[in-house]
Amino acid sequence: MSNPTVVIAGAGLAGATVAEELRERGFGGRILLLGLEEHHPYIRPPLSKEFLKGDAGIEESDVHPAAWYADNRVEFVPNVEAGSFEPGAHELFVSDGARITYDSLVIATGASARPLGVPGSGHGAVFPLRTREDSAWLRSALEVGGRRVVVVGSGWIGMEVAAAARGYGNDVTVIGRSAVPLSGAVGRELGGVFERLHRDNGVAFRNDAKVVGVDGGEEQVVVLASGERIPADVVVAGVGAAPNIQVAERSGLRIADGVLTDKGMRTSIEDVYAVGDVADPFLPALGRHYRSEHWANAITTGKVAANAILGERASYDDIPYFYSDQYDLGMEYSGYVPLAKDARVVYRGDVEAREFIAFWLRGDRVVAGMNVNVWDVQDDIQRLIRSGERVDADRLADRDVDLAAV
Repeated sequence: MSNPTVVIAGAGLAGATVAEELRERGFGGRILLLGLEEHHPYIRPPLSKEFLKGDAGIEESDVHPAAWYADNRVEFVPNVEAGSFEPGAHELFVSDGARITYDSLVIATGASARPLGVPGSGHGAVFPLRTREDSAWLRSALEVGGRRVVVVGSGWIGMEVAAAARGYGNDVTVIGRSAVPLSGAVGRELGGVFERLHRDNGVAFRNDAKVVGVDGGEEQVVVLASGERIPADVVVAGVGAAPNIQVAERSGLRIADGVLTDKGMRTSIEDVYAVGDVADPFLPALGRHYRSEHWANAITTGKVAANAILGERASYDDIPYFYSDQYDLGMEYSGYVPLAKDARVVYRGDVEAREFIAFWLRGDRVVAGMNVNVWDVQDDIQRLIRSGERVDADRLADRDVDLAAV
């Protein structure tokens, strides 16, 4: 195979990472990067953080400058949607009716924002947040200030949007299905730390609440199952994302929470890989499949898939990582959320002052760690997780003990 072709269906961070890794590792064949949007690949964290807050321009979200793709012989094709593929013929069918022949195909179709799915949510000032356009529209609505903003969803996106909205001087109410915001990600106790942060900054909460409708008319209101009606000039739907598995479904790939892959991002069909938000890879450290939508996962899976395409060792060994910025609080999290559920939490630092590290322990072994307004500790946290060694919880909590020596 003198000049193999790799076709990447999806031009987000994961797809761009596959292309970049292939070139860095000396792949000399043809690379086609097919994008549903008109933009070159971009990363999503700034859409709910720096750009939304007005602290950065939209170009800060670019994965690479536009010239990088031509310079590295990556053929970026915008406004193209993959339809299905034929494994025997190694052909991908795309939206304009064309057939593209591949030697290796990478499914990098990402995920789409879940709609509110209640009466009235399809019109009026109801904003999703997934694309550059979504973020630009939402920023223009928020930066006016003095508006009544209702955020539906108390996960990371919802809480970051709430912080950005307050930064512009809007009145903000967050509606969440759980008793405590972020409890599914970090537990009730630490979720309470973030809730208090937002309350201290003037955000109102409706926890354990369900939205049943959005009424328009002279005044838009969000209607709760309790009967409460909350006036809203702006409604933000932060209720999660669903993997775009349509190409995989049409083509016969095995699917669970997303497109099932092995630890090398190989799908159930030879020469076809899946990466990023759409992939449901096998993680050796967990001993099970686990899908993640964080940006670090896009990079990790993209690199692993590229290595697998090149016939090199390929295994998802990176520890999942994400970060968040809200008001004056910055945090980083490394670890395995499924293992952290119901695990014992050990704190190092001052939780009330929001300067601490939280460690999740199972059987005296660290399975996750989160640093809040404490920096340059991620290497030590990941070392503790990766080692799997037993730790002394008292030494872990003692700030006088060097974390590197625990």
